[in-house]
Amino acid sequence: MNRTSTTIFPPVRSLVPHDGEMVLLDRIVAADAETLTAEVAIRPETLFCKPQGVDAWVGIEYMAQAIAAHAGYLASLRDEPVKVGFLLGTRRYDCSQPVFATGSVLEVQIQRVLQGDNGLGAFECGIRDQATGTSLAVATITVFQPADAKEFLQRSER
Repeated sequence: MNRTSTTIFPPVRSLVPHDGEMVLLDRIVAADAETLTAEVAIRPETLFCKPQGVDAWVGIEYMAQAIAAHAGYLASLRDEPVKVGFLLGTRRYDCSQPVFATGSVLEVQIQRVLQGDNGLGAFECGIRDQATGTSLAVATITVFQPADAKEFLQRSER
């Protein structure tokens, strides 16, 4: 993964098709053609945060948003707009703890392993505790990004 410390990445909000508090990632720290690493600081005001932290199931959404940010980052390099994509599912989501603790900073890493011309893709994903480097969660996530999401959804309703 490209970890050039002098690289400044666009704000996450400009790379994902989410609004307001639904943007769960804080910033992009590394990205290249196949990978992306993002940060999430778990604070009391973080969406989905309970007194002890964020339930681990939210990790799937952190991973999905990192995949979306990767697609948005690549689109930005081509001067194209950010497009909507769809999380299809995961073959497995293995998390070593039930909660991401308040006060922790998570590193969400994704790596593309498959990308079809039809918009289907698969990514190996992981979440690590930034302070300790401990792996907290892993998953293989499949996604779909149609050429035109609006047209795709209209066709799906017929």
